[in-house]
Amino acid sequence: MNRQELVKAIADDTGHSQAAVGEMLNSLISKVQDAVAAGDKVALVGFGAFDTASRAERQGRNPATGQPITISASRLPKFTAGKAFKDQVNK
Repeated sequence: MNRQELVKAIADDTGHSQAAVGEMLNSLISKVQDAVAAGDKVALVGFGAFDTASRAERQGRNPATGQPITISASRLPKFTAGKAFKDQVNK
C-alpha cells in the first residue's frame, strides 16, 4: 500500500475528504519526525514507538578501492512495533 492508497482507505473509512486526510497524515508524519529528531520518543499504544538509536563509530571499506575508512558515529530513527501490532501480524 502506498501513501495515496492509504489516504484513500482512511478517507473511505472516516467519510472525510482525501485532501483533509492527506493534510492530517502530513501533519502526523511531520510531528513524529520533529519529536524524534529532538530526541523524544513517540509511543502509540497498540501500534508501536518511534525513537532514536545510536550507532557507534566503526571501520568499513570503500567498495570501489578496498581501502579502510572510518564511518562516523550517527543517530538514526528506530521503530519498535507494539504487542497488538505484532500479534496481528503473527495471526
